[in-house]
Amino acid sequence: MTLRWYSIVVESTDHKKLARWWAEALGWEVRFELDSESVLVPPWALELSEKLDFHQVPPGMVFVPVEHKKIGKNRLHWDFAPHTSDDRDAEIARLVELGATVIDVGQPDDATWTVLTDPDGNEFCVLSAREV
Repeated sequence: MTLRWYSIVVESTDHKKLARWWAEALGWEVRFELDSESVLVPPWALELSEKLDFHQVPPGMVFVPVEHKKIGKNRLHWDFAPHTSDDRDAEIARLVELGATVIDVGQPDDATWTVLTDPDGNEFCVLSAREV
């Protein structure tokens, strides 16, 4: 028996707003939005969930409300990669226009990734383009 990665949970002082930001950033869908949580899924997840084994269904993202603001650096972050057919710099510019911020966490000058934060200050990276 193995576990399925079901979702990642993100705390926010404005969970609905942050969930909608990530939905726009990733091109995902807000599956439902309540005062207690907002849930995002990839647009292909519902279609695939009926065709795939339980353990193969892709994870979602859940945003929940908290009263405290984020303090300090994340101990866990997301890595995202554009396809080689996409313009990585244009994607980073799009994320910044949406409200992300490019930050320096001590990465080397020749790093093949760029570190950003979402509007709540959660770190994530945009890696170099990938085929797979």
